[in-house]
Amino acid sequence: MLCKKKWTPNVPGDHWVLLAKESVIDAPKSKSADSGPVFTRLRSPCTGEAALYLLGSNAGQIYEVKAFNEEYHSWFIGQVVQHDGRLMLVTPMDPLFLVLPYLSKAEQKGKFQPIDQVVKDEDFPCYSSLLQCQRISQSLHHVTEEKEIGSQKFYKYSKDKTMMWLKKKVDQTVSALKKMSISVGGGVQSATFIRNTTSDITEEDYIRYAHGLVSDYLEENMSHEFLKYLKLPELTSPVAEPPQKKRKVSDTLVTAAEDYTKFNSTEAKEKKPSGKMTSAQKALAKVDKTGMKNISSFFGPKTKSAK
Repeated sequence: MLCKKKWTPNVPGDHWVLLAKESVIDAPKSKSADSGPVFTRLRSPCTGEAALYLLGSNAGQIYEVKAFNEEYHSWFIGQVVQHDGRLMLVTPMDPLFLVLPYLSKAEQKGKFQPIDQVVKDEDFPCYSSLLQCQRISQSLHHVTEEKEIGSQKFYKYSKDKTMMWLKKKVDQTVSALKKMSISVGGGVQSATFIRNTTSDITEEDYIRYAHGLVSDYLEENMSHEFLKYLKLPELTSPVAEPPQKKRKVSDTLVTAAEDYTKFNSTEAKEKKPSGKMTSAQKALAKVDKTGMKNISSFFGPKTKSAK
């Protein structure tokens, strides 16, 4: 469904359009003001820059927010023209990707720590709300070693577990790609025009494509490590095509049917007269030309008569 949400409540008339399932924006059963749904800015796990996310009701699910933007685009909302013509899309994501960079960075200390001491960011205080998401507490064991002392749990990043968890993500993505007949591999460039047959796509094509999709949520270093873990061969650089040969300018004189210009370069070549005469030329040759002037004499300069 389409719904409107204020981008900045303090700025009147500043709205944008959101496309989401109705269940995403359902009001929570709890009457608490912080129970959501709430838009928040967190650090992108791929770029490290600020990105917009949506915390579902009671922090039950995290959604990434994408913007579809076209130049010179606006919305008509009631009797008002909304200048921000973007269309916001929300899609669910695994919140473990958002905490993975912090766990990986904390590995340098080499000790078990409470999760709230590992995942904290002075520039993004909303991570405290993110940690309330049940999916994070339920899935931390996929990427960490755990220790429980009393009623408190302590965590330490595990590279081996993380690679195995990411491999499962790739396997699930490959299955979805095959089920939906998505074009992958080298032929994906022409997928708009010609759909590849199944025989044209190898298993390596599917895995490499899925790795690229999962890498959109990983830091660059981790993406490279994961590529080695998948044991994918390095891509060879495409062979450079030879430059196209230039057409040589013809040395022969190009003339039109009526011979208008008689040249196609700065130095025109003289055309040798044909040895054969046409019937009109033969008839003209038989005419008595005694007393006839050459036609060019009529266009020459006039001679001054002596006084």
